[in-house]
Amino acid sequence: HLDLHSFPTRRSSDLDLESYRSITRSYYKSSTCAFIVYDITNKKSFANVTSWLNECREMCFKDILICLVGNKTDLESKRVVSKEEGKKFAEEKGLLFIETSAQDGTNIEELFTTATSNIVQRVESGKIQLDTHNTGIKIGKYPNKEVEQALEKKKKGCC
Repeated sequence: HLDLHSFPTRRSSDLDLESYRSITRSYYKSSTCAFIVYDITNKKSFANVTSWLNECREMCFKDILICLVGNKTDLESKRVVSKEEGKKFAEEKGLLFIETSAQDGTNIEELFTTATSNIVQRVESGKIQLDTHNTGIKIGKYPNKEVEQALEKKKKGCC
């Protein structure tokens, strides 16, 4: 069993997603996970999710994990996109769903832990092959010896 705490994750924060759209296309091809984030206080932001999802599915690794993230739960009084609306969309499209607040940290750790755990399960089940170049996961030296040993056993075909 792989220890998900030993997998480093990278975060990037785009202030104006539309202006970075062309840049993000270059990252799609080798991504193992994508977060599509919308603002729960902005209906247009939620309407753009479909476009981002279509682009992601068109450009990404076919088994990419996609998480739909409703952000700004700290502004509940200004909410215009209900939690149920986000959850329903995610279920219909086969996405993981969570609501967060980057401002106060609500569910941020849970988002990364859930995504990382799901990726680890996909690796362990063989759905994601670590030895291919299109997964976005780089095999290298890990600070945790247990993970390194588990990966070596998997490479050799051992349990």
